Amino acid sequence: MRRLHLQGFSAKRVGVVSYPFTAIVGQEEMKLALILNLVDPLIGGVLIMGHRGTGKSTAVRALADLLPPIEIVAGCPYNCDPSNPCSHCLSNQERVTAKAMVPVPVVELPLGATEDRVCGTIDIERALASGRKVFDPGLLARANRGFLYIDEVNLLEDHLVDLLLDVAATGRNRVEREGISVEHPASFVLIGSGNPEEGDLRPQLLDRFGLHTEVVTENYLKNRVDIVERRDAYDRDAAEFAERFAPEQQQLAKRIARARSNLRKVVVARPILEKIAQLCADLKVDGHRGELTIMRAARALAAFDGRKSVNENDVRTVSAMSLRHRLRRDALDETATSEQIEQAVDEVLPRSAPKSDDQRGKDDTDEKDPDQEDQPPAGGDPTFNPPNPAPSRSRNGGPPNKKDAPSQPAV
Repeated sequence: MRRLHLQGFSAKRVGVVSYPFTAIVGQEEMKLALILNLVDPLIGGVLIMGHRGTGKSTAVRALADLLPPIEIVAGCPYNCDPSNPCSHCLSNQERVTAKAMVPVPVVELPLGATEDRVCGTIDIERALASGRKVFDPGLLARANRGFLYIDEVNLLEDHLVDLLLDVAATGRNRVEREGISVEHPASFVLIGSGNPEEGDLRPQLLDRFGLHTEVVTENYLKNRVDIVERRDAYDRDAAEFAERFAPEQQQLAKRIARARSNLRKVVVARPILEKIAQLCADLKVDGHRGELTIMRAARALAAFDGRKSVNENDVRTVSAMSLRHRLRRDALDETATSEQIEQAVDEVLPRSAPKSDDQRGKDDTDEKDPDQEDQPPAGGDPTFNPPNPAPSRSRNGGPPNKKDAPSQPAV
């Protein structure tokens, strides 16, 4: 079998060095949500809402560098897996034998994109040259087995929202137009970002996102200075700046790879599932996506921390981001949803008295996966600091002030 190595086969612009994920200061909840989706794509993506200029787009564009290349059928416009080739590749057996390793695609869907650009249309040039109708794949085809990112997702036009809902539900894109009928795989992790002041998302699309994170401007002085210094250093010499954070990037990438390989080994005990179900029932969450998302996110967090079972702290950490967008929001109180979740979590999962050092060490030994003895403990990895379950806000629900404990930069 022939195996090719293709360069630049992703949404990243050729020759452009992405800002390192581990160089992003603060915004721990956002970074955790993205990492959990790298560990388990079944979580269903992330919706990142908050202030402008807080690193939302930067974090998403840095994801591809944290994942190993994927194997595809060489030349396949849909990035299909050689072990499960698409109909396009099956029609040419010689094509299936040629394989290639490419970066995980991170495709951006611009707001002004037409439906033809998103789902694909007839290649007019080839049709005129050859006299045959040839399908020209769109952005959904490029995003297969990767990430589809929509900035300002709350401003997306309704007809594109309907299209995304259909594809997200089936994992396939079907095109019927101008006498052609094409169906191809379009399975991707959907990531959206936006500013809530510019409008709300349609409930149908909102529910399709697995996790919802809130980001606010850093008000801790040291973090603000670090952000400016790092961005200035990146703008001056992106390659040198990326090299500075290469060890942290490699360490985080290895940790994610280890978590992905051990995800199936992580056990979610029935008592934990009962707590999750009770939490969703108390909050009157519609449907069962809430329970499924909490379970998957908590399991991914346990795998990321190198443990073989999910505990109550995992559930506490992911509950707010899993349920924040699934509750009926009070239009007069923007913080009601987060506070409501926090109260419900405290009732269903009350915090026990602190354990002694001897008992804590024994529990950690019992929970740790023996295959991951070199795994750094939760919060001990210098490339990532897990956040508190609640978003970074002050005690009265607003942005953090000087009295609040600052979030530490992930360095």
